[in-house]
Amino acid sequence: MLLSRTLSPHIQELIRYFPIVSLTGPRQAGKTTLLRFLFPDYKYVSLENPDDRAFAQQDPNSFLEKYAEKVIFDEAQRVPDLFSYLQTKVDMSGQKGQFILSGSQNFLLRKNITQSLAGRVGMVRLFPFSYQELVRSEVPPVSMEETIYRGFYPALFDTGIPPALYYPNYIETYLQRDVSSLITPKNMGQFQRFLRLCAGHVGQLVNYNSLANKVGVSLPTAKNWLSILEQSYIIFQLSPYFRNFNKRIVKTPKLYFYDTGLACHLLQMRSAADVDVYYQKGALFENMVVAELFKQAYHRNQRPNFYFWQDSNRNEIDLLWEELPALKLLEIKASRTLMPRSFKNLQKMSVALGEQPHELNLVYGGDEDQIRQGGNVNVVSWRHLGQLKI
Repeated sequence: MLLSRTLSPHIQELIRYFPIVSLTGPRQAGKTTLLRFLFPDYKYVSLENPDDRAFAQQDPNSFLEKYAEKVIFDEAQRVPDLFSYLQTKVDMSGQKGQFILSGSQNFLLRKNITQSLAGRVGMVRLFPFSYQELVRSEVPPVSMEETIYRGFYPALFDTGIPPALYYPNYIETYLQRDVSSLITPKNMGQFQRFLRLCAGHVGQLVNYNSLANKVGVSLPTAKNWLSILEQSYIIFQLSPYFRNFNKRIVKTPKLYFYDTGLACHLLQMRSAADVDVYYQKGALFENMVVAELFKQAYHRNQRPNFYFWQDSNRNEIDLLWEELPALKLLEIKASRTLMPRSFKNLQKMSVALGEQPHELNLVYGGDEDQIRQGGNVNVVSWRHLGQLKI
């Protein structure tokens, strides 16, 4: 089942302006499937293939004579020396859309691009399906708990594989292919415990010391491991909002997973019923909504400028973003029924903003959109996240 991807027109646009286009994103997000569908006239070469990789490594000039134009190089980071030859090739030809690079070891791919191909590459990111993409493709709706538990990786929809079978293999593949070269074998067990620990901290402020102490590693190691997870698109961090931009950089962020199904697997959940009784169900729902809006932004080829807000009394707004001249605020509530207290933080922030233009939104676990608080709050069902303009 090939679902329409929001990113498709942006990739096709970049091909018109750049000699090389790079598509990154988490492993098994559907990058190869999408590229081969969009560009059927391009040759496809996987550098995971030992023969093709040896050819590219041992004789790059002959390799690029054979694959001189309109080629997709998958797992391109496996042959880092090839990037310098690609630079020479595109500089001499001046041709747009000459090569497409994709890969799952994003840190290595970006490093090689930065070193050899800066200014020559249009870069985009593809993530697992957004809920918006599933709805647009008329995938049958399921419950909120089932959506959180199942997650959004394409294989779950293409093959119907149960999450309990899919995610253990995903983790094993991720550890073997993406992490094994970055973490010593003796530390791999601790890294897996660290990954599970991160799943238990979704929607929380990142406490580096606590993470390090619980796993038994140094503070620099914990920070490095978080960086690895972030660069491989397993997790992302959400910065706090301050009018002073520099404070957004240095203050403590919150931690989220790009895919709630993966987080649920790491939390050892076995069914959607486990989500329903989980003591931090609200955090998983918040994670799903925040990740959804991040994916929507990336799939429109936009850089998401999202933040959260928290004051000294721990009053908090889950998500906000600037869309000049207005500041858009979003509260996230897993409850299917909204009470007056559900709007408390939005009201406090609205008062604090005063005359500054702002828009109040609330996403909740119910099925019907509403207008509440005297017409001041736009209440959106989790099923209609695509209606939020970002």
